[in-house]
Amino acid sequence: MLQTLSDVPEAVHGTPVVQALYQVSPLSDARWPEFLANHPRASIFHSRPWLEALRRTYGYEPVGYTTTPPGKDLENAAVFCRVESRLTGRRLVSLPFSDHCDFLVKDRDDLPSFLEGLEHKIREERWRYVEIRPLQEFTPSSSFAHRSASYSFHQIDLTPNLETLLANCHKSSTQRKIQRAQREGLAYEEGISKFHLNAFYKLLVTTRRRHRLPPQPKNWFSNLISCFGDDLKIRLAIRHGRPVAGMLTIRYKDTLIYKNGGSDPRFHNLGAMHLLYWESIRNAKETGLRTFDLGRTDANQTGLINFKSRWGAQQSAVTYWRCASDKGSKHIFDQSGDGWKMQLVKRAFSLAPTSLLPKVGKLLYKHAG
Repeated sequence: MLQTLSDVPEAVHGTPVVQALYQVSPLSDARWPEFLANHPRASIFHSRPWLEALRRTYGYEPVGYTTTPPGKDLENAAVFCRVESRLTGRRLVSLPFSDHCDFLVKDRDDLPSFLEGLEHKIREERWRYVEIRPLQEFTPSSSFAHRSASYSFHQIDLTPNLETLLANCHKSSTQRKIQRAQREGLAYEEGISKFHLNAFYKLLVTTRRRHRLPPQPKNWFSNLISCFGDDLKIRLAIRHGRPVAGMLTIRYKDTLIYKNGGSDPRFHNLGAMHLLYWESIRNAKETGLRTFDLGRTDANQTGLINFKSRWGAQQSAVTYWRCASDKGSKHIFDQSGDGWKMQLVKRAFSLAPTSLLPKVGKLLYKHAG
């Protein structure tokens, strides 16, 4: 059912609401797929398969807001998920477990209408905060908004030929690693079978333990496979029949998106992850894709930032914003948090048995969105 915020007589700062803000359902509104297909900044994170996987796994209900009246072709939209948790509060997030999620507007002049309406929503529905995760850099003019986190973001331009893409890679740390993997005879395999999922998830659990973090619940990946179908691939590097590295990628429009990876540290010297990245690039080129989205990286993960940069990726900054009545809106499960509470949580994860970590992740991630 469509709702409007136009019945609000005054905005937060006492000025009249200029435009109505209407509520839509991205999962059921017939206008949504065509709108995304035509909007240049629409990403995988706006798509129905992604939103449906979030709903199935964590119970988050997606909601969209637009200034377009009912019955008209959508001209703009912002999509959120309602996250309701006894541990971390009630909030609107755009979007949970998503690297970025731009407001899909024609120009920046549309942004104040959205922010003004969202400020009202916080007060009206008593949300703890609204978080936005734009890829396009902008600074909200409202005093209601403050920076909540910053990340590095990497993309590889796939338009050059393969020879140039390889030449753009760091010679010693990337090109030679690819050659080492090929020389060692590592096999490359891809698919979405139960074998591929189980092998990938085992490697993911191992990697998350090294980082002192619980893995995402396994059914998150099962739901992604179900929702995206052939657009999703699990890529494995195999040595003597044993998976030693795994990567999950999803294709959306002309972009290949890296989502998660894991590896066995005993075989890092063989260049298994380098093989997976290079095969992903080769495959993307063969299918006519133009961009390889390597995703966000925490600012303190300098090793991973260097790894991505050495593939010839373009680095930029992604800043998350929170609209809240005060700046004390962080919770201990914020992945960017480095305070003492988060350090205690990481310490507990590092001491927990490996077999227990997936259960911990299944319990906690719903609250962390």
